[in-house]
Amino acid sequence: MNDWRNQLRYDPLPRLLHSRNKAIAYFSKRDLLEEQVDPIEILWELTPARAIIRGQQENGSWRFHGDRPGERWKQDYEQLETYRILGQLVEEYGFTKVHPAISKAADFAFESQTDEGDLRGVYGNQYTPNYSGAMMELLIKAGCGNDPHIERGFRWLLSIRQNDGGWALPLQTVGARLDHATMASKTLKPDRARPFSYLVTGMVLRAFAAHERYRETEAARVAGKLLTSSFFKRGKYPGRQDASYWTKFSFPFWFTDLLSSLDSLSLLGFAIDDPQIHSAVEWLIGRQNRNGLWKLALLKGADKGLPSWIALAICRVLKRLCE
Repeated sequence: MNDWRNQLRYDPLPRLLHSRNKAIAYFSKRDLLEEQVDPIEILWELTPARAIIRGQQENGSWRFHGDRPGERWKQDYEQLETYRILGQLVEEYGFTKVHPAISKAADFAFESQTDEGDLRGVYGNQYTPNYSGAMMELLIKAGCGNDPHIERGFRWLLSIRQNDGGWALPLQTVGARLDHATMASKTLKPDRARPFSYLVTGMVLRAFAAHERYRETEAARVAGKLLTSSFFKRGKYPGRQDASYWTKFSFPFWFTDLLSSLDSLSLLGFAIDDPQIHSAVEWLIGRQNRNGLWKLALLKGADKGLPSWIALAICRVLKRLCE
């Protein structure tokens, strides 16, 4: 048995390898056993993936079908929905820019890039380092890492850091509320003397972790240490502030939680012998079920396949941390 499996109470591979979800079985063979698998394009032809593609609009976005109270304040609901859908296509089916739907979605995302370099719109006129970084992560994983838009995005992210080396929402560092009035107002500059936000820093770090060159930077290492120092602690700014949010999970990753953080940190070169990371891993190990999956608080509990995706993500993290 491989070292990473020795960390666990029960072997999750039988459950993952025999999953009725063909994508989960595929990634388990490829990523956990390092077996030869068919080209990734076979997942693109699965019925759920094809259904998602059919919903794409002509401009490359996916339409948000919920209420739109902030639209008149320039809140871009299509950008947010496209981020959500890209997460499914890239993370669950391995889509890349080779597929025209991803190429069109990338063009749509890059249209929201300002002259400064951020991807703006989810919060109206305000800076969104969290969603800029998270969208960049997906586009990098889809093969856009060398695109000039991505380079501009990284330069902007590095320029907007707090003095401590992490990231926060600029509007919150100056005491503004995330509401319609703020979204419609002029773009607020950050107070860099304020502390970092673990929520924002974790989302931004996902872009650095996904990029082969930027994951090696000192900036990524510093921010990674800040993130580990925040595990299980209450956030410093309003919005998902309670410490309990560290242990509420989703996949594809959205907000910053313990697993999404460990995923990034394992790609940044952090190892299991780091005390904070070891503590986080021990917390996860202690919550594994006899069936090999995990008993955790899930943010999308209605999705019956989510426990297996979470288990796969945990196994990927353990494998990297133990290498």
